[in-house]
Amino acid sequence: MESTKSSIPAKLNPPLNMIRLDRRIPIYRIHMLVYSLAILALIYHRITSIFASSTLLEAVLLQSILVSDIILAFTWACAQGFRWRPVHRQEFPARLPDRTTWPALDVFVCTADPYKEPPMGVVSTALSLLAFDYPAEKLSVYISDDGGADVTLFAFMEAAKFARHWLPFCRDNGIKDRSPEAFFASGRRCGGGDEDKLKMMYEAMKERVESALDKGNVSAELVSSEEYQHIFQKWKDFSRNNHPAVVQVLLESSIDSDISGHVMPNLIYVSREKHPKSPHNFKAGALNVLVRASSVLTNAPIILTVDCDMYSSDPTSPHKALCYFLDPATSSKLAFVQFPQLFQGLNKNDIYAGELKRIFVINGHGLDGLCGPTYVGTNTFHARCALFGSSLKGVNDQEQIGAKMVLEKAIQAAGCDYEVGTKWGDMIGFRYGSLVEDYNTGYRLHCEGWKSVFCNPPEPAFLGEVPKSLNDVGLSRYCPLIFCVRKVSLGQGLAYSHYAFWGISCIPITTYAVLPQLAVINNRPLFPEPSNPWFYLHAYLFLAAYILDMADFVSYKSTFGRWWSDQRMWLIRGLTAFPFAIMQFLFKQLNISTQGFNVTSKVMDDEQNKRYDQGFFDFGVDSPFFVILGTVAILSLCAFTVGMIRNGMVMEVFLAGFGVVNCWPVYEAMCLRVDSGRMPERVTARAFVMAGIILVIGFVVFNV
Repeated sequence: MESTKSSIPAKLNPPLNMIRLDRRIPIYRIHMLVYSLAILALIYHRITSIFASSTLLEAVLLQSILVSDIILAFTWACAQGFRWRPVHRQEFPARLPDRTTWPALDVFVCTADPYKEPPMGVVSTALSLLAFDYPAEKLSVYISDDGGADVTLFAFMEAAKFARHWLPFCRDNGIKDRSPEAFFASGRRCGGGDEDKLKMMYEAMKERVESALDKGNVSAELVSSEEYQHIFQKWKDFSRNNHPAVVQVLLESSIDSDISGHVMPNLIYVSREKHPKSPHNFKAGALNVLVRASSVLTNAPIILTVDCDMYSSDPTSPHKALCYFLDPATSSKLAFVQFPQLFQGLNKNDIYAGELKRIFVINGHGLDGLCGPTYVGTNTFHARCALFGSSLKGVNDQEQIGAKMVLEKAIQAAGCDYEVGTKWGDMIGFRYGSLVEDYNTGYRLHCEGWKSVFCNPPEPAFLGEVPKSLNDVGLSRYCPLIFCVRKVSLGQGLAYSHYAFWGISCIPITTYAVLPQLAVINNRPLFPEPSNPWFYLHAYLFLAAYILDMADFVSYKSTFGRWWSDQRMWLIRGLTAFPFAIMQFLFKQLNISTQGFNVTSKVMDDEQNKRYDQGFFDFGVDSPFFVILGTVAILSLCAFTVGMIRNGMVMEVFLAGFGVVNCWPVYEAMCLRVDSGRMPERVTARAFVMAGIILVIGFVVFNV
């Protein structure tokens, strides 16, 4: 098998890639300077106003605004790391050396719950990866089943049979979207009758898998092979958090071939050992098991991690990654090549901001001009040597990966006690210490001196299905402001700090969602009027930040409508998800138990999909998040109405009006809609009660 060191040509000419600076860098840097001076002037004005206040209440209110402004200034300063030196790259795959010299590639796909992540969706993802335009004998796809579900193994046994027909069909017809789910849903035709035959095979496979899923187990009549029937007997005593390790080779390139006689890639199922008393470290733990097991079995020098709900929409994406891994100028310190996380199925204005364009695209280009983008958990080609520098006494060229002795070594590597007393998760592999293993791993690799590259080709390399429902690193010893300050640049540290501390933006967002509204209702000004020159400083800070953010967003092939949804969702998260995250972090520091990691459901019903396509928010569940949103919406509407009647306090009324415009979907859900996605009456009632309580408290406080 392949060793961890690939043979890299000493000289490649012409170059495999090129890089250019973003033309807007001078504009960004001028904006940083002017905006920084404006922030300092604002803080000076706030402090002098506090000292000049005539009452204790006024001083306290202004202090609250000052704290909020300082936090906003801090988060703004951190975000400037992304604008300091953004770059754009271009790859030239046609210049790659002969395919026989390419390194082997191991692909990791993780799934954790067959009911929230339907096995057929994971199968479709894996089939698109098996169908990469890559030498089949050098390609291996690993499936990590962290749920230990027999139905998931059964689904991939079925997928292995279907792959013998699917791979030659894609290869012979030049299919680009090689996910069968995506291909058949598109209705595309490539000539001949193969599509119909394959679709019937796929639907039959889907029916068998979904039947097993509905029954909760794999019945004997579904499994024809006696060998596999014996395997499924083991699952009788399995539970999700208590079962032995399972490693099953479903396709082996040295043995298996497709219906046209071509070699098949390797397909390997792995379910690591689980025990209630052993920490499993979530997705990072599952990935580290795959690193070790694959090191025993195939030991490819390049590893690709892909989420189970993403699929390959470009079978040549590994070629683009090789343009960096095979470039002598970058390969020696290159830890990973990050492709953007892109989504299909977005409605016109992306109402839930599920595209996350700033995180997955705009910020990626910004970080690429520093030490490189952060690891986002999927669509990432890693250098094995950056994660794990040596093999676990792997297979030699004469051994088969399905041999009993080899599988025993892989099973041992997947044991829950294997990491005890080792540096796994700390100095080796994917890093522990946080649910966000991607952030932790990327940052630590950069601190160790590794680089990364952001590869964003014109055509998407990977696509996923966007979520269609609305339903702790910063203060640790790995804080980006102080940890490894000599290893990463100031800009890189600020950018990572933006991710680490973005939860604290809930403080200014909540303050500005409540305090100005109460000030309007109680006729107590907090901001200068237009006759005061300081008014225009406030206006500049608000407008400059929003206009530049919008211009950035639209320039990256987006629209005003999607930008508006993105900023609205930032406000919604700041009022709901971020405060809960802060509380969970504080409870953890106090050793108070909180709700653990929860897998996001990929299952949506037809009504939810229809509402999403029509652009309607889905508020149809009883959630404390929706009570908060309803309360803020009521306060904003009350304040805006009172302010318009009084015709004064321009800044406060503007903020209330800004809240009203952003809360329009909430008003629709509370009062106008009759579908099942409307806000439940009990949630609306609680929101009115909460708003009433806040108004009474505000009246008492402002009129002391």
